Amino acid sequence: MQKQIISTKALAYCAMFTALSVVFARLIGLMPNESMRFSIEAVPIFLAGMLFGPVLGGCVGFAADFIGCLFSPFGYNPIFCIPPILYGVFAGLLSPWLRQKCSLVRLTVAFLLPVVLGSLLYQSATLAYMYYKDGPFFAGFVYYLSTRAVQFAITLVADVAVVYLLLKSRLLERVGLWNTGKEEKK
Repeated sequence: MQKQIISTKALAYCAMFTALSVVFARLIGLMPNESMRFSIEAVPIFLAGMLFGPVLGGCVGFAADFIGCLFSPFGYNPIFCIPPILYGVFAGLLSPWLRQKCSLVRLTVAFLLPVVLGSLLYQSATLAYMYYKDGPFFAGFVYYLSTRAVQFAITLVADVAVVYLLLKSRLLERVGLWNTGKEEKK
């Protein structure tokens, strides 16, 4: 079994992406009520997964959620760290597919998977179980699913737009992080 070494560059960028996610979620994000937050906190997690693979992307998602909860009045609950981890993991798994051709459709699909599986289905079921366990679970699930669907439809558009514009600006290519594999012939 070969030992995998994580470069200092990758660790430094992952620390930066973790900090950016916390800033986007807790300091810049809009939170109209206690169960709804509008932010682009998933973008740095997604970028970490896309650039450095599913393991580091998942670690950035976990670290960003854990550190962000230190700034939250609700505290840390490990049950809710699954969706941020999924953003990094799915971005890492789909990175080769995104490198072939990074279009709006592919980015939307890549973001949609963790949004639907983690943020909508998993967290809605978890919230319904926590707050409706003595009452009608299905009614609570439908309530959280419907309110969270509106929230994540808005944030999905923002997340995809930010990553798409970042890739189209070729900033990540210029700093040596993103290589599509299509080298220009001289």
